[in-house]
Amino acid sequence: MSGCQGPALAAENHLKAPAADRAAKEAPGLKTAVFAGGCFWGVEAVFSHVKGVTSAVSGYHGGTKRSASYKLVSSGITDHVEAVKVTYDPSVVRYDELLRIFFSVVADPTLKDRQGPDRGPHYNAEIVPLSSEQRTVALTYLSQIKRSGKWSRPIVTPIRPAKTFYPAETYHQDFAAKNPNHGYILRWDKPKVRALAQFFPEHYRASFRRN
Repeated sequence: MSGCQGPALAAENHLKAPAADRAAKEAPGLKTAVFAGGCFWGVEAVFSHVKGVTSAVSGYHGGTKRSASYKLVSSGITDHVEAVKVTYDPSVVRYDELLRIFFSVVADPTLKDRQGPDRGPHYNAEIVPLSSEQRTVALTYLSQIKRSGKWSRPIVTPIRPAKTFYPAETYHQDFAAKNPNHGYILRWDKPKVRALAQFFPEHYRASFRRN
């Protein structure tokens, strides 16, 4: 079990998820949500290119404050998952649209305890709603995509109750923007951003929204 430094294997394929049957009904004002989808560099990179997202912070969800460090979490011995806290304007991008983007270009929902080249429970893909509306939308959307037949294997991404989110070390923040030529970014995360632009041009922002 290692950190976001896996071998440069062939990049993953992306699959455009269906639009949500139930749109999120969110009051005006900025909202936050947490998404875990493997190495947080790529999760952050994608959401930082989404119009309406004002902040995407890499961090650790769950576990304890004492063990919320990259060295410990990437060893697989803590109860954290690498995650990203996304702040967004629902008048520009709704929560259900963020879910659709997540399942289309960020994470493979058929994988458990791994994404891309990374292995371990700290890389599990998880949805963490931070409001009752987000939870209802997430439950409805997961049920919808399970029935869709889009994926050849069972969808196993869980919805987790919100626990404490611990921001990751400073050098992890805006990692893809600060390290565009890093081998992992080139192989695994830039294809995700390209897929975002291809699948969802209406949501794609060419500039990286830095924290």
